Amino acid sequence: MSESDKPTFPPPVPVPDPLTQFFWDAAAEGKLMIQRCNDCGQHIHPPRPICRKCLSTDLAPVEVSGRATLYAWTVAEQAFHPYFADKLPYVYATVELHEQRTKLITNIVDCSIDDLRADMPVEVVFEPLTDTVTLPKFRPTS
Repeated sequence: MSESDKPTFPPPVPVPDPLTQFFWDAAAEGKLMIQRCNDCGQHIHPPRPICRKCLSTDLAPVEVSGRATLYAWTVAEQAFHPYFADKLPYVYATVELHEQRTKLITNIVDCSIDDLRADMPVEVVFEPLTDTVTLPKFRPTS
């Protein structure tokens, strides 16, 4: 079977809901927005209806810097979905945003796997996944 005869698979796509829609809309505009409690100032991710620190329901999205450090990672060497079969290996990571050390699950791009190190400074980049969904990913800071 030639490369052109191989079946192509659409990517698994996150489904925004009323609580997460702001996150996906901002990513499509090249902005990283995280929920913050208006009462205590706690940054919250993933979005939820109640602040885990003070139990307030007065939460709102705020734009954050997109600067972070690499907290932990693993290298995917087996595709869990057919879409990823030709994208292996890739890095699945947790980054710690500079804003109150909020953690975000993401991918690390533009970096050799051998160059990854704990506490490596990274910055957000945005990669369109489909016409309607853009993913925030992170790369080493130049």
